[in-house]
Amino acid sequence: MLTHAPLETKDAPDGDDLEVKTALETLTKSVDDKVKAAVEAALKPGQDETKALKAEIAALKRPGAGGQDDEPKIEEKAFWGFVRGGTESLEADERKALIVSDDSKGGFLAPEQFEAQLQKELVEISPIRAAARVTPTTAGRIVWPKRTGTITAKWVGETEERPKTEPTYGQAGIDVHEMAAYIDVSNWLLEDSAIDLASELASDFAEEFGRLEGVAFLIGDGIKKPVGILNDAAIPTVANGHAANVSADALIQLMYDLPPTYRNRGSFMLNGASIAAYRLLKDANGRFLWQDSIQAGQPATLLGRPVIEAVDMPGIEANATPVIYGDFASGYRIADRVGLSILRDPYTVVTEGLVRFHGRRRVGAGTVRPDAFRKLKMAVS
Repeated sequence: MLTHAPLETKDAPDGDDLEVKTALETLTKSVDDKVKAAVEAALKPGQDETKALKAEIAALKRPGAGGQDDEPKIEEKAFWGFVRGGTESLEADERKALIVSDDSKGGFLAPEQFEAQLQKELVEISPIRAAARVTPTTAGRIVWPKRTGTITAKWVGETEERPKTEPTYGQAGIDVHEMAAYIDVSNWLLEDSAIDLASELASDFAEEFGRLEGVAFLIGDGIKKPVGILNDAAIPTVANGHAANVSADALIQLMYDLPPTYRNRGSFMLNGASIAAYRLLKDANGRFLWQDSIQAGQPATLLGRPVIEAVDMPGIEANATPVIYGDFASGYRIADRVGLSILRDPYTVVTEGLVRFHGRRRVGAGTVRPDAFRKLKMAVS
């Protein structure tokens, strides 16, 4: 229990000095009693005095309680100082809390208390990966057997000679290709930024590779990249009949030209401008062919089938292929060899005060069932 040591006084003669001594002893006892009562009131069962006092001290340090946590961080002070008076108004340690790089390298970034996220320009990525079948691979080429001819049977009599027949098989394959890029970043920018710039760079690489592969999945020519669906000559086409105007009849023919198995699982793929044109089409009874989704998370439908918007699809113009209809999961395959690899190289450009980040990705893709798709071909003007 807390006690105060008795107040030491020198021997005092009777009279006024004795009265003073008595008053001081009374005051000391009163203070002891009040402290004792306060501590006992703060104590919980089984808790000692030291823990109770520590708890009271901790409470005083909570934000808003007048403790030391109310002190602003140096990043906040530096940023507000920079906003108000520029770098000339900052102390040395405050300047270090900001990026001391020229504006072309990124300028001054606010600390995380303000906004610890870069605002990036929109990068539109083709949704082929979400629609197709994606498989991992550990090889540079995927090969699978493919039936190129079926057996032929016929009706026979009881003792009639049976026909000889056999299927024929071949091989189909997908080659894995590589995408790569690198970027140099100053050491100061890496050290002094209020965000994790290395993680942001990894995100930027993934975004760019996603955009690049999306283009290849649709219009790739097969040279150091996948063959896109639109460039696969094995996929049949259906004529639109006009060079510039869309046709409901051609769209219906496109859909029903597919075998029923693929037709019933198929989706339309077209870009935003083409969607706008097809939304205006009506049937003979004046009903729109396009139907908006009535359930959150479900796509709109065209002729009762889902619509996938792909920014890389061609528009409606002469000799273009603005619409694909098919079963993407059955007909197109994507093989991931290396999802995304980021290499930090602090040596190559170290004399320039830079760190080089290498990004690479290996992926292959191709049509595995051309009969699962149909392409709508506009007329030549």
